[in-house]
Amino acid sequence: MEKVKLAVIYYSMTGSNYQLAKWAEEAAKEAGAEVRVLKVQELAPESVIENNPVWKAHVEATKDVPVASSEDLEWADAVIFSSPTRFGNVASQIKQFMDLQGGLWAKGKLTNKVVSAMSTAQNSHGGQEATVHAIYTSMMHWGAIIVPPGYTDSSIFKAGGNPYGTSATIDGEGKMVEDVKDAVKHQTKRTLEVASWVKKGQ
Repeated sequence: MEKVKLAVIYYSMTGSNYQLAKWAEEAAKEAGAEVRVLKVQELAPESVIENNPVWKAHVEATKDVPVASSEDLEWADAVIFSSPTRFGNVASQIKQFMDLQGGLWAKGKLTNKVVSAMSTAQNSHGGQEATVHAIYTSMMHWGAIIVPPGYTDSSIFKAGGNPYGTSATIDGEGKMVEDVKDAVKHQTKRTLEVASWVKKGQ
């Protein structure tokens, strides 16, 4: 059977969501999938980024990561989104990317995409789960097939694991304070498994 094609689409200011995306990529390759790790377009003014050394360093370190496009969504059988929390909601950069997909949506090109989501916040109750839910709300409008990790693996019971999508708490320097690698990898492989079922039935 043809390989499942996975797009891991993220926004990251200090690198935590980029790390989640890279772990998803690692798991996808282990599972034999074809994978693209893609960042969304930055919206913050360059002057603001320049004044934040950690942010500036991350932008420089990931300058060669491709920017996600509608073509990437059309290509993918499955999509994993990873977004930091912004006041209990999705980062505006991720939201804009979704908002720009009206053309694909109108043509039915997003129907039955298999999707899952991950998030980060500086506080364990800072909106991590609400951010994942917000992503899933848009996915319902797309007609996508949402794949949460549920409590389907022991990694979900570790700190940071939850049944909606892996989430991580970040310290003041943008570093994860929890070990969520196994949860990310399980979530990715579960997403790919469901995508393979869908692909086989088409």
